[in-house]
Amino acid sequence: MKKLFVLLILSAISALPLRAETPSVPAERIGRITGLIFDAATREALIGANIQIVGTTFGAISDVNGAFRIERVPEGTIRLQVTMIGYKPIVEPDLIVSAVKPLDVRIGLNQTVLEGASVTIKPNYFESVSDKPLSVQTQNYAEIRRLPGGLEDVVRAISILPGVAQVQNGRNDLIVRGGAPSENLYAIDGIEVPNINHFGTQGATGGPLSFVNLDYVANTTFSTGGFGVRFGDRLSSVTSIELREGRTDRWGGKATISASQFGLNLEGPLADKGSLVFSARRSYLDFIFKAAGFAFVPEYWDFLIKGDYRLSDRDQLTLTALSAIDDVKLFNDTAEKRYDNSRVIASDQYQAVAGLTWRRLYKAGYSTVTLSNNRFRYDLVQSDTSRNPIFINNSLERETLITANLVFKPAKSSEVTLGAQARAVFFESDIKLPPFVTPFGQLLEVDALLDTTAVKSAAWLQFVQKSGPFTLTAGGRFDYFNLIDQGSAFSPRLALEYALDPITKLSASVGRYHQAPAYVWLVANPENRSLRHIQVDQFILGLQRYLKEDVKISLEGYYKDYDRYPVSTLQPWLVMVNTGAGFGGAEEGFASFGLDPLVSEGSGWARGVELFLQKRIAEVPHYALLSVSYNESKFRGLDGVLRPSSFDQRWIVNFGGGYIPNNRWEFSAKFRLATGRPYTPYNADYSRSAESYNTARIAVNHSLDLRADRRWSLPGVDLITYVDIQNIYNRAYRDVPRWDTFRQELDERASIGILPSIGISAEF
Repeated sequence: MKKLFVLLILSAISALPLRAETPSVPAERIGRITGLIFDAATREALIGANIQIVGTTFGAISDVNGAFRIERVPEGTIRLQVTMIGYKPIVEPDLIVSAVKPLDVRIGLNQTVLEGASVTIKPNYFESVSDKPLSVQTQNYAEIRRLPGGLEDVVRAISILPGVAQVQNGRNDLIVRGGAPSENLYAIDGIEVPNINHFGTQGATGGPLSFVNLDYVANTTFSTGGFGVRFGDRLSSVTSIELREGRTDRWGGKATISASQFGLNLEGPLADKGSLVFSARRSYLDFIFKAAGFAFVPEYWDFLIKGDYRLSDRDQLTLTALSAIDDVKLFNDTAEKRYDNSRVIASDQYQAVAGLTWRRLYKAGYSTVTLSNNRFRYDLVQSDTSRNPIFINNSLERETLITANLVFKPAKSSEVTLGAQARAVFFESDIKLPPFVTPFGQLLEVDALLDTTAVKSAAWLQFVQKSGPFTLTAGGRFDYFNLIDQGSAFSPRLALEYALDPITKLSASVGRYHQAPAYVWLVANPENRSLRHIQVDQFILGLQRYLKEDVKISLEGYYKDYDRYPVSTLQPWLVMVNTGAGFGGAEEGFASFGLDPLVSEGSGWARGVELFLQKRIAEVPHYALLSVSYNESKFRGLDGVLRPSSFDQRWIVNFGGGYIPNNRWEFSAKFRLATGRPYTPYNADYSRSAESYNTARIAVNHSLDLRADRRWSLPGVDLITYVDIQNIYNRAYRDVPRWDTFRQELDERASIGILPSIGISAEF
């Protein structure tokens, strides 16, 4: 009944915007487009680039600063084509012109090394990234926003891409090509961030919902392997999030209410040389959950500030800051609620990320110097049914980083990247676990009060050389961490791309990647400082072809060879790659916190094949993508048995698409199917045995999500509404079974079935 009550509230709210009368709209509302055109490699402003709205006579030429302006453009969704001699032409789709605020775009062009007046290069709808020739996908704001079931979340939008598995419904624990949730890196405006999720998992990268406000995301670049040496200390993926700059004409903003939160955005000019943006959001699930009688009630806030200031024509300062405040309230007024709360870790968290970047442009390149700080506080507690704590973890993780990076082109066909980073680590922890029997019968006890400092450093060098149809990318990265044995690691990487013809390319890469053990593993048990860097060698082969300017297809195969993965000496079948997803706690033996004594003797492999087909909006107003992935991953602990990993989902199929009939309506759908991942089954007496570790699998899961968007034009305001229905045919998500002692039953339920949600925002 509680879940039904929540559904009724959400359904009632979702109907509100549909009752409004259609307002009177002027025959034609006029907007403006402004922007910058620059060299994608060097960031140098491009003079004389031709910018045109596809299918119209509206256009402009970039000036000496690379800037352009197109006036009196009718409202609606447009495609912007940019061409310039010596550069590959490109089309930017999904751009929305509004009378309320100017459309500001920043477009980087890639040089072409083709010679001859007879050579004709057609513009395409897909950008390329020089240091990521394989396994990379970009998503712009519109593609992320309209994804059904995505809750306008940058992380959930990634889950539809090839090679990505989701561990649990409703969480952002990404499993990339068989790796653990801890193996993913996020970078916001170049600032490395340990985790970007509310109620984040300590030592990993997942959580229920991202705290990055999508309204200020320009685009994301997601690399599932073969990424360059600029980013390291992660094994499986890099997600780079680029935030847009604020408007410079006047102050404006946006007010939003969705199914889970409400918020306010403000942005405007900063003197006459910059801009400032601000957002604040708060969840209101705590009000609904409390009214519905739930025992576990989450509440969160998040904030974002970004300021840009031009010191000169070649120098710019950027301040980026984000923070999140997460609290959980537990209501224990009944025996059933006390039991339900005893099964979860109550997580109060504070997360803050801030960075100041100085970017300097040169004639043939640019440099960035970033001073940043990450601060994550975890106050975690799990209690029994008598409300006596059985696990307490009060931790503070702080990182202060200075990162310098230089990119320059010594010749038209060459590109060099070099940089260095120094990181000071401060870790305070108070972890208490009274004598505790793990689910497999081992006794574990921890009482650790530690105040630790450490140093991490890195340096990298990379060279890209183009010669005819060949592009070679070679580089190396050196990492050092003084808190572990043999704390230095070198990671060489090599990629080769061959253009079979102007629309087809064959790519291959080989590289070594290293990642330091999580801080909490090292401080929870001092013995674990004998650990080494985790190591993986990756081999990737890919083929990509443009079927049309707006349609591409790719096929990739990969193999990952893991070594030095931490494994438990107390539980010799436990490899830490199998931890870090979900909310954790007593039912998994607190394994993700690394409380066991660990040694770097685990090994394993992951392999797979991925097919990806994508169509972007062009003349025909529809878009679609299809990803089909086959993945397999197995790991070996101290007992020597090679077992499927806990995240070994063999088949994953995603299909998403939409239709935009006019400038007011948009309809979209997403279908996802995934075969089940392994788990340890229960014995007849509902105990579990190590001999059967990961020998069973959950059932196949699949769902269909639908979404409809409607834009309303009012004097001085754009009103945007949507209705999003997840799991439209009401198929319950099946998860790893849990034995429910209170109800004396085996529970495989992990969702409430069909879930409608809404969003209403007013932009002014």
